[in-house]
Amino acid sequence: MARKTTGGRKEGSGGSGRSPNLRNMHTKVKTARGRKISSTLWLQRQLNDPYVQKAKAEGYASRAAYKLLEIDERYNLLKPGQRVVDLGAAPGGWCQVAAAKTGSTADDIRVVGIDYLEMDPVAGATILMKDFLDDDAPQLLMDALGGHAPDIVMSDMAAPTIGHRRTDHMRTMALVDVALDFALKVLAPGGHFLSKTFQGGTEQHLLALMKQNFASVHHVKPPASRDGSVELYLLAKDRKAMPVNQR
Repeated sequence: MARKTTGGRKEGSGGSGRSPNLRNMHTKVKTARGRKISSTLWLQRQLNDPYVQKAKAEGYASRAAYKLLEIDERYNLLKPGQRVVDLGAAPGGWCQVAAAKTGSTADDIRVVGIDYLEMDPVAGATILMKDFLDDDAPQLLMDALGGHAPDIVMSDMAAPTIGHRRTDHMRTMALVDVALDFALKVLAPGGHFLSKTFQGGTEQHLLALMKQNFASVHHVKPPASRDGSVELYLLAKDRKAMPVNQR
């Protein structure tokens, strides 16, 4: 099911998308009784990840906020006054970055996130605790934006992996498909779509839809994405105005 696996927390407009410059003090974790080796390796990786260290130092919940910051730094997506929908928002990092960049506040909500996972409140954003795949989820998101068309639809959703690369890829691509379908229905002209995907080839019909409906399409792997990870991001920029006969 739809899930954002990582996120971050940000207060105010500080922070940077640049690679962290922190002293890397390698920590080795012993395998505790009852803990799987894979869990031990994950914990060791977290403890030695400079982005994790930087996130803690700067008040983020996790390292994923830097992915959005780095993508935004390169492509200049987030601007004051924009409206943003974050699909698979937990634990809230992308919402925090978007709220800070757009100037979203409790009195003027510009950022709406959705996730079936429980998460802490995000200042300046409305969070719906609900599965985006539910039939009524798209309308609830639009209602939360006051019926206004979003300028950006972004998704860090990824299906839970089972270890079979082809199956994991197909499941995540299915989430890209539903996220893109939503974006094409609601995005304002000139709006952008950003979605996590996996290396291994994007389905051709998705790329064709993006190229047909956006001015440009990019494959992006931000520096904060781990070197060994197969994740990358699809960015479709500048939603074309829909022809009158298709409205």
